[in-house]
Amino acid sequence: MHGQHGKSSQFRRRRESDFNRQLRAKQKARRIYGILEKQFRRYYSVALKRRGLTGLNLLQILESRLDNVVYRLGFAESRSEARLLVTHGHFAVNSRRTDVPSMLLMPGDVVSVRDGSRTRTYFKGLEAVAEGKNVLPWLERDVKALAGSILRLPERAEIDGNLQEQLIVEYYSR
Repeated sequence: MHGQHGKSSQFRRRRESDFNRQLRAKQKARRIYGILEKQFRRYYSVALKRRGLTGLNLLQILESRLDNVVYRLGFAESRSEARLLVTHGHFAVNSRRTDVPSMLLMPGDVVSVRDGSRTRTYFKGLEAVAEGKNVLPWLERDVKALAGSILRLPERAEIDGNLQEQLIVEYYSR
């Protein structure tokens, strides 16, 4: 059916603008990692200052957050659950209790469930749950000790393939 101005507006498809694609890529990354805009922008500026590809640096920073590492080690079902467990002080980094989910970890850092938390119901059944989850090559996990360590920063192929870091870089370099 054609109206006075050509095809009906409900059939018209606009081409998605570059800005829209870039914004959506950034928002998707923020949603996946559960990070607010101000902090995400700060991570971007840190990634920009590092040597190498800014997009890859940004993804490595996001992956090396404590809450994400707890999730990747299989100690939580989701990143938001991992964030909650960290906030409640159930984890120690290099034998020091921490409750900061945004803490950035470096290769060699050891993340473990605190002794006081091991008696909790959640952590008693965790060994069996974590056993069924594969751990990424850049991480090492000891399920019996409920601990894990970072061997190195992740490579691009080991990070979620749905993220388009180049669009995020383009968004911030407008």
